[in-house]
Amino acid sequence: MALMGDKARLLETGRFVHAPDDGRESEMADGRDTALPGPRDAGMPMDAIEADAAAEASEAVSEINHRRAADAGDTGAMSVLGALLLRRGDLDGAEPYLRSATAAGDRAAANNLGVLLHQRGYGDEAAGWWRIAAVAGSAAAAHALGRHYRERGDEPAAEYWLRQSAESGHCLGAYALADLLEHRGDVGAERWFRAAAERGHREAAYRLARLLDDRAKAPGGDGALEAEAEQWYRQAAARGHRRAALHLGTLLEERGESQEAGRWYLSAAKGGEARAACALGFLLRDAGDEESAAEWWRRAAQDGDGNAANALGALHADRGETQTAERWYRAALDAGDVNGAYNIGLLCAEQGRAGRGEQWYRRAAYAGHREAANALAIMLLQRGDSAGAEPWFSKAAEAGSVDAAFNLGILYAERGADRMAHEWYERAAAAGHTEAALQVAIVQLRDGDTSGAERNLRCAAEGGSAEAAFRLADLLDRRDGGAVERRQDDECTRWYEHAARQGHRRAQVRVGMFAAARGDVVEAARWYRAAAEAGSRNGAFNLGLLLAREGSLPEAALWWTRAAEDGHGRAALRLALLAARRGALAEGHQWCRRAVELGPPEVAERAARLREALQEELTA
Repeated sequence: MALMGDKARLLETGRFVHAPDDGRESEMADGRDTALPGPRDAGMPMDAIEADAAAEASEAVSEINHRRAADAGDTGAMSVLGALLLRRGDLDGAEPYLRSATAAGDRAAANNLGVLLHQRGYGDEAAGWWRIAAVAGSAAAAHALGRHYRERGDEPAAEYWLRQSAESGHCLGAYALADLLEHRGDVGAERWFRAAAERGHREAAYRLARLLDDRAKAPGGDGALEAEAEQWYRQAAARGHRRAALHLGTLLEERGESQEAGRWYLSAAKGGEARAACALGFLLRDAGDEESAAEWWRRAAQDGDGNAANALGALHADRGETQTAERWYRAALDAGDVNGAYNIGLLCAEQGRAGRGEQWYRRAAYAGHREAANALAIMLLQRGDSAGAEPWFSKAAEAGSVDAAFNLGILYAERGADRMAHEWYERAAAAGHTEAALQVAIVQLRDGDTSGAERNLRCAAEGGSAEAAFRLADLLDRRDGGAVERRQDDECTRWYEHAARQGHRRAQVRVGMFAAARGDVVEAARWYRAAAEAGSRNGAFNLGLLLAREGSLPEAALWWTRAAEDGHGRAALRLALLAARRGALAEGHQWCRRAVELGPPEVAERAARLREALQEELTA
């Protein structure tokens, strides 16, 4: 066949676009979705009409005129008419016109004849015509030929023809080349995704955004990459790409821009993206609109989103509607979300159905759910089966459950295996577990590692542990010499107050002591009383001292009595002195005996002397 001339080419509509081979959804530049074509699918793009003549042909000249001209032997009219019939799906009517135009040297007709034959299932014959058109300079034919070779697994040939198409400026060729290169892990994919995206290909824009996003999150990534990724997500989302809208919504939500995130989630959800509907539900729930949240979760769950089904289950469980909750948890499990089994286990445990709960925990644990494994181990441990609990704790901990690592530490500590316990505590502490950090710090304090202890105490205290806050304050206090008078803005005082506000009794006593040293009797009494009412014998004793100084001896005696009965030797001695002063010698003798028993040594010594004196008075 003679070399084809540069004749008018068909206006490319994007109707015959391939999806990527990796199973991802492919979306065309005009917003329509398509699947990977089979041998009889209309899967290859038609060539494009180049010039103003094409516009005139498509807009001004009717099909009748094209047919009249084609019947008169006009090659261009044959090509255009064949393309019109092909686009309409009239393959039988299109084929003779396309063959005639191809025989006359029209490269656009050769390309479109290849499309027609591909739809009929004659792939090899179609490839022959595409090759002819591609050699003649048709970028669309080169793209179609490249796709043909890729479908057959001939990647070198596919890359050659796709590169020819892409370098000729063909948008779909650039996208298909980028898809092939990314499949092979070639960094050159980014360049061609960018080329296609800049020409308006929304799937390319989305894929480019994903590449940039991954690079931004990798070590060494920067904010510029993240900002560029967002721009491409926006471009793809604005053109109706559902997953781009979902990713953009996620990005905005992470930044705290919930209102705009909700708009993009809504856009994607209306387009049928179940994950976006689920995310929109969570946003609405956080905003207090549970009914709307439930509606979007229901839509997502019905489309197979397990996370949404679990959210619905939790919503009904909170309302006490356990049967409905379990139904949605089962729906989540049916959708492949193992959280459904774990949640049913929780539901059964809350209802006192431990046996049923264990079955569901086991099902989730065997599927790799780490929290279910931890819950199952706790259940086994509670009924005394520590040997059965240990492997489940280990499995959960190895899968990343911080609670399970801490629980393993407790298990080993109870067995006296302190070294193993410490190792698991350290592992949990390194992952931010508050109580584990406290346990590690206690060991470090015992071993004299004050710097390590301080680091872990700070971690635990900042995580909300009142005991850690107290121990950190005590460590700082000892480092400073244990001063009684302290400024309120002192770090040591701040940690004592932090622990005291959380109800830590010893911290409350310390804060009361600092207030008393400053002369703030009211503040001191408040903290002493809080500690005493919570059961602190030191708080009760100090409150008694404060009241005695203020002249309220009867009330002071009440608090000293509480402290003494709880084992406070100094309180018992004070009560003995009070009894002796008012002449209640027998009562004083009893409190002296109690003070001698309780100590400490200096108190016991004074109480013994007082007891002897009272004994002499009693026997005189």
